[in-house]
Amino acid sequence: MSYKNIQEILPFVEKPSRYLGCEINTIRKDKNSIDLSFCLAFPDLYEIGTSHFGMQILYHILNRDSKISAERVFAPGKDMEACLRQHRIPLTSLESGTPLLEFDIVGFSLLYELNYTNILTILELAGISFYSSERRGRDPFVIAGGPCTCNPEPVAAFFDAMVIGDGEHAIMKIARAYIKWKKEGVQDREGLLKTWSDIEGVYIPSFFKTRYNAEGFQVTEARSAVDNRVKRTLSSSLEISAFPDKPVVPFGRPVHDRLRLEIARGCTRGCRFCQAGMIYRPVRERSVEDLVALAERSIRLTGYDDISLLSLSTGDYEQLNSLMAHLFCDQELQHVAVSFPSVRAGTLTPELMNLIKSVRKTGFTIAPEAGSRRLRNVINKNISEKEIFDTVEQAFKLGWNVIKLYFMIGLPTETDEDLMEIVRMVKALSKIKGSGKKKKTINVSITTFIPKPHTPFQWEKQISSEESRAKFNMIRDNLKKNFSVRLKWQNREMSLLEGVFARGDRRLSKLLVSAYNKGCRLDGWTEEFNFGLWKEAFKETGIDKDFLTKRSRDTSEPLPWDHIDSGVSKVFLRQELERALMEETIEDCRYGKCNQCGVCDFKNIEPKLSRKKEAAFDPDVCGGTANNKGQLIYNVVYEKKDGARFFGHLEMANMFIRAIKRAGINVKYSEGFHPKPKISFSDPIPVGMESLEESFRISVIDRVKPDVIIRELNRNLPEGLVVYDCTPFSKKSGKGERKACSYYDVFSNHLVFGKDALNSFLNVEKFVISKPNRKGGLKNIDLKDIILKIELVTKDRIAMQIIEEPGKTVRPLDIIKHIFELPETKLKQLRVVKRPRVRKTG
Repeated sequence: MSYKNIQEILPFVEKPSRYLGCEINTIRKDKNSIDLSFCLAFPDLYEIGTSHFGMQILYHILNRDSKISAERVFAPGKDMEACLRQHRIPLTSLESGTPLLEFDIVGFSLLYELNYTNILTILELAGISFYSSERRGRDPFVIAGGPCTCNPEPVAAFFDAMVIGDGEHAIMKIARAYIKWKKEGVQDREGLLKTWSDIEGVYIPSFFKTRYNAEGFQVTEARSAVDNRVKRTLSSSLEISAFPDKPVVPFGRPVHDRLRLEIARGCTRGCRFCQAGMIYRPVRERSVEDLVALAERSIRLTGYDDISLLSLSTGDYEQLNSLMAHLFCDQELQHVAVSFPSVRAGTLTPELMNLIKSVRKTGFTIAPEAGSRRLRNVINKNISEKEIFDTVEQAFKLGWNVIKLYFMIGLPTETDEDLMEIVRMVKALSKIKGSGKKKKTINVSITTFIPKPHTPFQWEKQISSEESRAKFNMIRDNLKKNFSVRLKWQNREMSLLEGVFARGDRRLSKLLVSAYNKGCRLDGWTEEFNFGLWKEAFKETGIDKDFLTKRSRDTSEPLPWDHIDSGVSKVFLRQELERALMEETIEDCRYGKCNQCGVCDFKNIEPKLSRKKEAAFDPDVCGGTANNKGQLIYNVVYEKKDGARFFGHLEMANMFIRAIKRAGINVKYSEGFHPKPKISFSDPIPVGMESLEESFRISVIDRVKPDVIIRELNRNLPEGLVVYDCTPFSKKSGKGERKACSYYDVFSNHLVFGKDALNSFLNVEKFVISKPNRKGGLKNIDLKDIILKIELVTKDRIAMQIIEEPGKTVRPLDIIKHIFELPETKLKQLRVVKRPRVRKTG
């Protein structure tokens, strides 16, 4: 059977809600009323992409303009990719289902080098040529932004334009230039690119030529009429208007399923391995007033019950104590937890400790990076061993049971003694006792150091996979008998490949295409990564990975990213490398003298710290809830139809809880440290099944009318979920509520149910099937015992009545499968609707 769009093939893929596009706070516009259609593409799975804060910002900024429509697309799962290819369906945007080929601009967010093959997946499924040089006429302009563009060369050949720096600072200039160009009707692609090249931070790869000198180094030069260097664009302050206060609330289980509150951008601690700490300078903080106001509004518009404070170094936020106190004391944020998983060692003040006592305890993360003081000096990680030990001890005392430690191996000047210092430190930390009887655990994560562009270590070598394995084994073998320590490590070949693309040049585009054509996809996922295919691609293209990773580079050597000006001067980076080799440190310029890195002009660009705002915090008052009122219990009945049939039970329950919060319905909460709303749902139905009658009970503490609950919930639920009844519940009325049987209709639009097969079933005394049990074995069930009634209503519709009895539950599709002997592919094309005992009318 042939299918025409993504919606028709959702029954055949895992996690179909990824592809629905009807999440709360999505924006859809009339195509006839806009001047620019922009598709924001994230080259990874939905669960990763919807958690990316940068994409939320761009979606918000673009859609503020009534003449611009911004939609989203993510890399499809492998099963969806296969279905799209099989049925020749183009990849489409989520919001409107528009093929990407029909958009004016497709913009990619580049956060991770191992996502690069997914760029090609999206382009090919969309029918867009890989190389910018091959695009013509009305083909979309393909652009990119994100931290990976600080060395754009490995993927430069695929993009018409690339944004270096803060995307929100350039995106509207790009959009308005396109609208003007489009209205002029010239359709000269190069003319628009020339206009874009005049925008600060915009790099046009086709305007730069590359050559390779005798040593094999890429030299990049502007062709003509453009500057030889592209200067990074940055926002001088984090304006409140650029914050996505109404972010899309994703379906499923995104990596970050909470409100992300960006409290600051940039870090000047000066860790010499850290690319983010260099390319996001200077530090720019939001004010406490703005953050509290944003939190109130965003929680109200999303229904989240958790806020995560987002920053490169949350513990360094100047007014963290004040911010935390205000968030805890804000009545608008009752029953909202503030996730605070990480504090920089040495920043735990008594005031902050008092606040942290009230925070939900997730994992507590510390990143010493190196075990020895000497090596921490080399990398400018200015924390002492005492600060690390004091922080872990305080965290255990404050109620954390799991501490995460991050270390790197392969750092410049590292010795075996430095590795053994990691072992010594971990063993000593594991002996620290905390409060409570629960076992304390130290999770140790080991990653291979990867030199990154625009850092002092950009000239250093990366150790081989074999060296990485040997170093890790040394640490593992010396921690074997410590049962309170859990050791994890990053895939060594993945680190090697990341290093290749991090410092590679434009020749890598052919390597990427070769690996993609061999089947490389989703390389950032360990279970999907296939280094064997990559080795074949290296051999086929003649790319020498050792040339890119295993050698130290001379500081006078031309680098593929020399034409990109991050703001941090090469002179400063060389000086920092020299200080590293001499084991010298520098201090954070926020608190000491300027280190002359080159970013600040001290007119518009300079560190901007939040002002002090007093707030008293009393844990007995702040964060408290008026939860001791009486309660009313309602039974709420709803339909789950159309696209909503693809919601899993927990996923759907989460939607209702957030809808209730957005609707302003005052729910009764449970007691305890982590109170939950008192809502209980009826038994789950399988993903893919529709239902005309499902229910849940809700306890409210205001005398809200049932019709108000119905109206407000329906305003706040995604498409396909409709509440139609709400009545007071009592234990008496609840008796016998559970039906002894359920009623189902099964529809088909592609096959005729065989009357002979049904008659054969009806005429036998027993019809025994085998079904897996929870112990991994099989149990026999006689369908004649559980099917009260089954009839062929029409040639393409079956109606059945099934007994509900513990231990004998059989899904309708399993019944259809055995009676009519249908394969799985046919079963997935059927539509199953659970209906009330008495059919609804009207």
